[in-house]
Amino acid sequence: MRKSRSVPSDHPPFANLHVAFIETRNPLVRMAVHISGSLSDPRPPLVCLAGLNRNMSDFSDFLAYFRRAEMGGWPTLLIDLPGRGRADDRLAASDYSSLADARDVADGLAALGVPRAIFLGQGHGGQVAMALTAAHPLLVAGTILLDAGPVVDSRGIVRLRNNLAHIESLRGLKLVTAGFRRMLGGDYPGLSDEALDRLALRSHHLDKRGRAQPLYDRRLLAPLAAINFDDVLAPQWPFYDALSIAPLMILRTHLTDQLRRETFEEMVRRRPDAIAYTIAGQGSPALFDQPEEIAAIARFISHLASGRRGKAA
Repeated sequence: MRKSRSVPSDHPPFANLHVAFIETRNPLVRMAVHISGSLSDPRPPLVCLAGLNRNMSDFSDFLAYFRRAEMGGWPTLLIDLPGRGRADDRLAASDYSSLADARDVADGLAALGVPRAIFLGQGHGGQVAMALTAAHPLLVAGTILLDAGPVVDSRGIVRLRNNLAHIESLRGLKLVTAGFRRMLGGDYPGLSDEALDRLALRSHHLDKRGRAQPLYDRRLLAPLAAINFDDVLAPQWPFYDALSIAPLMILRTHLTDQLRRETFEEMVRRRPDAIAYTIAGQGSPALFDQPEEIAAIARFISHLASGRRGKAA
């Protein structure tokens, strides 16, 4: 029998992110949801979906800034999809897919009584948002894609796979810490060692033997094993085109290897009404540590709520 994944109850990145659990269609598999603000608010909540092996802690700084961005307590949901963070793992590796994740998000929002929402999807979370829109267009009031698009960059996948395998092969606190700093330092130049250490704890925790244990189900990465650096993955433009039913914002971190610049530019060309924004000086996941980018998202959401579809100033 496969050993169940555990998350320390006192893991620092989750300290201020208390969660409720929502059963998926399989009662043995639950999502974890952090709710900020009131879901009785008539405004559509902002639903944040993290990357492939990531969890809601990637949005903790965003949430703190967003609360201070004159948004008046805008209702916000941070979701750990199955296999990530504090959610349960799926029963079989073959159960993981963006389509299954999209179905679970739709079911979870129905369980919470949310008829319509704005989606902020980072990486895989953006893939889920696109799949969700294609299946449930009336649920989507607007979409924000961050380092996500219809063409996944194989180079980023190979780098992610190799980096995670290397980190989890290391033994001893000093080696693991140094490994994380090398891995993350290229994506976040100028970030202090202490900040890099905190960032590492968003994806892993350290066990008593000083080894990095993932805050995700390792089986999530199984489909990545067959992908090579120079592979050209099948584009999914129909899913992107489905986003035409609602306002769109497209974000790209300057140093990301998840979304190629040419794909980003084609996305903008296909949606001239979309707001496009580049986050300078960092890679994926975005740190959300600068007021300017939070303010840009807040303006987009405010314009959306007011019914204005054109580009926000």
